[in-house]
Amino acid sequence: MARKPDRIRIEVFGPASEAETAEEAFRPSNEAILSIARLIGRQIAREQFERARAMERKQARQNRSGHMR
Repeated sequence: MARKPDRIRIEVFGPASEAETAEEAFRPSNEAILSIARLIGRQIAREQFERARAMERKQARQNRSGHMR
């Protein structure tokens, strides 16, 4: 069975009570922003890793073909 991708839940909240601080009021949006940033960072890291591996493979092919001449 295929694994389902992680999902970001968006919750709707009613008006903030006066006792709630600004930090508490923005916590859900901060968590969503951090989740998105984490996903973007992972994607960038994957792409950099793939480029590095492609360069290594290219160098290995060039080295192999250079020794046969």
